[in-house]
Amino acid sequence: MLALATVATPVWAATKTVTLSVPGMTCAVCPITVKKALTKVDGVRTVEVSFEKRQAIVTFDDAKTRVQTLIQATTDAGYPSSVKP
Repeated sequence: MLALATVATPVWAATKTVTLSVPGMTCAVCPITVKKALTKVDGVRTVEVSFEKRQAIVTFDDAKTRVQTLIQATTDAGYPSSVKP
């Protein structure tokens, strides 16, 4: 009888940073809501939200989440976002 061994290739996670444009922030409380929504996403490490620039800078573990998930989190909180070029 042959024994088959499964060799697992390790998946190396990388820390990535993305800047999201969040144009719908219209008051000083909006960044708090956006930050709370993003920090609830599994894999997010840091979030910096700027009301003045209407943006959120998110550092995350790409093995645990994707940019699309971050965009969905802000959208679900009432603040649609997109990747800032």
